[in-house]
Amino acid sequence: MSKKIIRQKINDTFLRKALATFATQYPVARTRAFEGTDFETLRERISSSRKAALRELPSLLEEFRTHAEKSGATVYLCTTPQDALATILKIIRDKDADFVVKSKSMTSEEIRLNPYLEKAGIRTLETDLGEWIIQLAGERPSHMVLPAIHKNREEVADLFSRETGHPCPPDISSLVETARTTLREGFLTARVGITGANVAIADSGTICLVTNEGNARLVTTLPETHIALIGLEKIVSTMTEALDIITMLPKNATGQKITSYVSFIKGPSTGKDLHIVLLDNGRRELANDPCFSEALTCIKCGACSNVCPVYEIVGGHVFGHIYVGGIGLVLTPFFHGNENAREILGLCIGCRRCNEICAAKIDIEGLILDLRERATKLPAQKTLIGAFMKNRTMFHSALRAAYFAQKPFQGKDGRIRHLPLVLSGDTAGRSLPPIAEQPFHAMVTTPVDPPNPEQGKRQKVLFFSGCLADFVFPEICRDTMESLEMLGYDVSFPKGQLCCGIPARYSGEMEIARDMARLNTEVLLQEQADFVVTICPTCTISLKHDFPKLLAGDPDYHEKSLELAAKVFNFTELAARKIKIPDKTTSGKAVTYHDACHLRRGCGVYREPRMVMESITGQPVVEMEGSDTCCGFGGSYAFKQQEISGEILKRKLYAVVATGADTVAVDCPGCKMQIEGGLEGIGSPVRVQHSASLVAERLRGLCEAKE
Repeated sequence: MSKKIIRQKINDTFLRKALATFATQYPVARTRAFEGTDFETLRERISSSRKAALRELPSLLEEFRTHAEKSGATVYLCTTPQDALATILKIIRDKDADFVVKSKSMTSEEIRLNPYLEKAGIRTLETDLGEWIIQLAGERPSHMVLPAIHKNREEVADLFSRETGHPCPPDISSLVETARTTLREGFLTARVGITGANVAIADSGTICLVTNEGNARLVTTLPETHIALIGLEKIVSTMTEALDIITMLPKNATGQKITSYVSFIKGPSTGKDLHIVLLDNGRRELANDPCFSEALTCIKCGACSNVCPVYEIVGGHVFGHIYVGGIGLVLTPFFHGNENAREILGLCIGCRRCNEICAAKIDIEGLILDLRERATKLPAQKTLIGAFMKNRTMFHSALRAAYFAQKPFQGKDGRIRHLPLVLSGDTAGRSLPPIAEQPFHAMVTTPVDPPNPEQGKRQKVLFFSGCLADFVFPEICRDTMESLEMLGYDVSFPKGQLCCGIPARYSGEMEIARDMARLNTEVLLQEQADFVVTICPTCTISLKHDFPKLLAGDPDYHEKSLELAAKVFNFTELAARKIKIPDKTTSGKAVTYHDACHLRRGCGVYREPRMVMESITGQPVVEMEGSDTCCGFGGSYAFKQQEISGEILKRKLYAVVATGADTVAVDCPGCKMQIEGGLEGIGSPVRVQHSASLVAERLRGLCEAKE
């Protein structure tokens, strides 16, 4: 995606304000909307029924067609967008019509229906207010549910003035009245109405539309001909499954308890006709894809956009193609080709908020990572990445060279404020820590301390450091081992450990990631241990969740990867089991806590870090606003997409400073680097410490006090 376009969106004051306001209001409204409804249970049912429907799609398709035709509808199955376009045009011409009214339909956007009909001499009028606005602007929707969220009232007033030929003041009530008056004529004169559908019910041939404005009812009832364009994935088995989707949609999409209009249409009204155009466009093939079929379980609620930190910065015209948001990134290569997906796939920061809120429990982030593998890579690039990741000595040598190369770019405090050479440019208001003179793995000896007489009675822990902590924050690694020993664990550092492979996976290099999974699995299972502890949530999720997924097809390693996964824990999970510091030893320091995305949403760890912080400070954690919102790091994302990363970081910095805390605790070296650099950039004295360092600091103090 062009840096220029991204910069334009970042500098679009109204867009940023509109998206930020919605992002703030949406969670509150959504929470109220779900009062009395168990979201997890509901989405589990939807996920299960949608997947079952995809497995039975051929039979459900025939069942729907049979019942719909029995009710008097005419049903067409169109394999390609061209088939669907030609079919719709023929229906319109057979009615001798040259004007149609439309209700909101993302499927019609998918096949570019409006431009096609206009080119054929058929005038189309979008009757959804948001869709009409963007039709007048000659744009595409920037959100699946809120298509004109990027437009302000002044822009809308200008569009309406140009369309109606008389001045329209930029106030909401006046604009709505202008739309109502102008669109009414279209409803009354059009002979053909076109809609989509939210659900198609197989056992009755019924279609369902969920709307807020009532325009869909006029489009489906006033014209003599109704054309419903429906993607095959919208077919469900029974009314029960349909009602689950209808219950979920308004709550998850816009934070409404119920929507204004729910219309069930079974066959045509007397004297009218109903044409149902079912669109395939690769859906049947995708439904049979074992890796990506779950993408079709999406109910198009748009919630993945509502919570996405990247979408909030740049909007849907950047973060998407036709379908926007996280699921839009996944659907684009299947519906619109890899050429339209390649650049936008790289815009995902991997925070997993979309996974957390998805109405159908789709692993959106995982699918995006898997799709990156399809992107074309140069063989030399693969060879280079693989060689560095598999060879710790080579990797160390390269970083050693970088250690010396960084010196001209370091300030007096050792921190870097301008990136060197090929990384080029400014660090976007952030400073960076330097590469350590010696990585942790070169300093550690095993055992760290003399043999412990209690050895054999204590639980054994293997420490997996992760690359960033090893090469940039060796002090965190030291603190981790020391604090775990003081807490009563026996700790060792397997020298053969390598990168967890997540950089390769995020780059789409899945074979390299699989190799790293095999190598690390071997190393970490060589030594008998009760636990494998990590201090980087990305490593945690990689060892615990990604290794079994990557090695699912490898009979020699899959069981081993599951054995390893069962032993993997984040540092604070183990610390919380042992740490017990009396309240009278309170440190008096106020601490706030930032939840790393992969720890909170990837591993479900939330309470343990707070328990640990409260134990060592003797007081509750000072909660910041949006403690689990992304800090903008995302590994290499902070460098590849500096501007987006920097904008996401700003919100986190404001939240940290607003707490008034002395320290912000983190459980991710990457989050430490990002937030620490940002706070230094704004001149804030708040220090950023990894939980392991805070625990070690407190335990050392207690030991010294006893002496």
